Amino acid sequence: MSDKVSTRPAWLQTTIITVASLLLAFVLGAIIMVFADAEVAQKWTYFFAQPGVALSASWEKISLTFYAMWVGSMGSITAITNTTAEAAPLIAGGLSVAIAFRAGLFNIGAQGQAMVGALLAAYLGFTIKGLPLIAHLPLVIVMGMVGGAVWGGIVGVIKARTGAHEVILTIMMNYIATSLLAYLMLQKAFQAPGRNDPISPILEWSATLPRIAGTRLHLGFGLVLIAALFTWWLIERTKFGVHLKAVGLNPDAAAVAGASVQRVTMITMALAGAMAGLAGTIQVTAPELLTGTPTQMTGTVIGTLGFDAITVALLGRSRPVGVVLAGLLFGALKASRRTMITMAGTPDKLTDLIQALIVLFVAAPAFVVWLLPFLRERRVSAANPPAAKVAEA
Repeated sequence: MSDKVSTRPAWLQTTIITVASLLLAFVLGAIIMVFADAEVAQKWTYFFAQPGVALSASWEKISLTFYAMWVGSMGSITAITNTTAEAAPLIAGGLSVAIAFRAGLFNIGAQGQAMVGALLAAYLGFTIKGLPLIAHLPLVIVMGMVGGAVWGGIVGVIKARTGAHEVILTIMMNYIATSLLAYLMLQKAFQAPGRNDPISPILEWSATLPRIAGTRLHLGFGLVLIAALFTWWLIERTKFGVHLKAVGLNPDAAAVAGASVQRVTMITMALAGAMAGLAGTIQVTAPELLTGTPTQMTGTVIGTLGFDAITVALLGRSRPVGVVLAGLLFGALKASRRTMITMAGTPDKLTDLIQALIVLFVAAPAFVVWLLPFLRERRVSAANPPAAKVAEA
């Protein structure tokens, strides 16, 4: 039997399937949007009598919602900077999960790592006073990353030494981080003066990320782009990156070739934790002067950042450039929530639905190809090249 040769490069096929997954998610989201709207859905009950009415109402609903998404995420300088502000922690968190993916590790613990990083960064931000911004802010950022690295590194050490599964370990570490955060935020040292609820004192201005006046474009977005560039360089241009990818592909073969699987596991999880710690630090130190919200630590400031990071890494195919683009996409979806409600009357939860659909399709490329058979790769026999190439020969 002759070997089969693909007619498309692997990267092109992956890109095509990813784009198709995005389109499928938006199309399915639009269909659900139509039938979730009682007024529009009611028009479909007499579709066969007046098809134009149902189709017109559906198109108006869909077009207005997607226009509202555009206005809220890209329609002005303010909207664009809202997108970058929402995207910054998502990109850092996505890099955390992506680094682990490339080493064959599933880092479910970005949530806990971000919590610990944010907690440490916030504490240094409101307790240290009088330091200039050039000293205070770097200290806060570095220690936030160190906190995340320690939390991730614990998982790496335990897995490397005992062989325990990182998924179980990171989930348990998330629970510990959540409980630790809840406990500390009820202690006087972490509470704002005169308050008993889990809200910290306001961070010193020197511990917050500088921003361009009148916008939400802050230093954190530049930091995550640098982090993405560093991640690319580390994976693609260093000996450690070669070992990391080798361990991800086949740990036994990598060990035979001279790579230390234990060392790679420990360093990778520490790096992943550091990126998640950066995400948490950005989340807690980003200025919110436009909305009037003070910059301070709360029990819910991290939200679902760590779990959103998993979707970003999946969509970005665990590649730094892909993670940046995926983070911007999800940042745009989050930034457009308000305009979806005010302009289109569409629930902001639709963005969560679209994200979930994106993950569903991106995580199952074979399912996407089954739904869209024209995406299937054409393969030609190496022993029987196409006639055109025979003629050329």
